[in-house]
Order: sequence, then C-alpha cells, then structure tokens
Amino acid sequence: MALNDAPLGKTSDYPDSYDPGLLFPVAREENRRRLGLEDGRWPWFGEDLWQAWEISWLRPSGVPEVAWAEIVFPAASPAIIESKSLKLYLNSLNQAVYSSREQVAEVITQDLSSACGGAVQVNLLSVDESGEAIGRPEGFELIDDEPVREVVFEYAPEALSASGEVVTERLCSHLLKSNCPVTGQPDWATLLISYTGPKIDRGGLLRYVVSFRQKQDFHEHCVETVFTDLMGRCNPESLTVVARYTRRGGLDINPWRSTETGGDAGPRLIRQ
Repeated sequence: MALNDAPLGKTSDYPDSYDPGLLFPVAREENRRRLGLEDGRWPWFGEDLWQAWEISWLRPSGVPEVAWAEIVFPAASPAIIESKSLKLYLNSLNQAVYSSREQVAEVITQDLSSACGGAVQVNLLSVDESGEAIGRPEGFELIDDEPVREVVFEYAPEALSASGEVVTERLCSHLLKSNCPVTGQPDWATLLISYTGPKIDRGGLLRYVVSFRQKQDFHEHCVETVFTDLMGRCNPESLTVVARYTRRGGLDINPWRSTETGGDAGPRLIRQ
C-alpha cells in the first residue's frame, strides 16, 4: 500500500467496533534499498519495541478494563505498522467484549503478526504494573556537551569517523530529533550506542546526531540508518544502536539493531 493512503495526517473517524483492517503496513524494503541493502541480507539482529499506554476493552459484565502493552516487532518482518493505524486499531477494541486479558493479548498478537508478516510478541500488563524501572541508562557516557565545529541540520554521515586503538564504549545522546515523513511533526529520542572498535570521534558523532534534525523518516528507518552509517564509516567489530523515542498518541517506539543476538531496547527512560 502507498504511504499516501495511510491514515497518518488525515482526519479519521473514531472506530466504534473491532476492526483489524485499520492496521496499515509499511514495507521496510524501500528504506533498506536506500541504504544499499537488498535481498534480505541485513547486517543486524533487532526488534522494534512499542509501548502502548491506552488499551481498553469490555468485560462480559460490560464494565471496561484498561491495560498497557509491550509489543515487539521483529526487525526481520517485511513491514512495520504505521503508528496512527495502530492507535486506531487499538481504539477499535474499546467496545469489544473479551473474557480475559489473555484473550485480548491473543487477538492483538494474531492481528499484528498478520499485518506485518512476522511473529509479533505482545505482553499485556495491568496499569498497576510498572514494567522496567525508569531512569538514565547506566554505564553510558553522554556526548551532548562535546565541542562541535560547523553544526549542520541536514543529514551528514560524513561527520562520522573513528581511529586509533580498539576500545569498548557506551555512548548516549538525548539530542536525536527527526521528523515524521508524512506530517512533518518532530520525533524526539535518546540515542544509545554500544560498540567495540576504533575509537569514534565524539564531536563528529554529535554533529552527525544533530544532522538528523530536519531528516524525515520513521523511527525504525532512522535507527537502521545510524547503524549502517556507523558500520560503514567507523568499522566497529561489534555494534548496538538503540533509540528510545518519546511518546506520541499513547505510543512510543524503541527500535534496536545489533551485530549481536539476544539484545533488547534497554530500560524505559525519564522522557517516556
């Protein structure tokens, strides 16, 4: 489906009945082709962790129940789900009757897996369950005060460089901002980079992060761009890139890509 057919940026009626047809998949392939990646050979493992904070349905008695969810899309799935369509879909559950939280989770899992073409994991939680602790990532060094020359607000992968002895570092920036490719609205995130390899120039990395400020792309695509640029220009032996995006419309999206298996998006942060 073409992106201009997505509900994002358009006036939408509030759904009053369950409708999985509201989900709008967006193919990952086009962005990966722009990165020079084709034929399903991606240089990473990864997932997209969505946190959905506004989920409700009706018990058999008619009394509403509320919950929030951790939803994990595999990075290997053929498509992502456009965020407004996911919100509309979740809203379509509001007047549907389910016998248990487990039944709701099963329905959401089946619908999202079918829409994105991959095995989605859904963990539906009570609003009294906090999930991960909130805080600053432990062990990461903040680069936001590094000296930077010639700050630019247009995408600048040439700002990245690495040299010298092999080091292991965990770097963090709260300054990642990109824009929705449909509405132009800003998306804010904390970027987390863990690597082993030649030492990355921190001033150049900060300049690179700031250069996303006017870039229009989806959260998942931005993370894959950062990962690909770091691999190509800094030649690390191992690399993990995570972006923890702030919430919009009751949803936050947190993609991670890594050369290693078994990773995750890390802890929920203060801005989330």
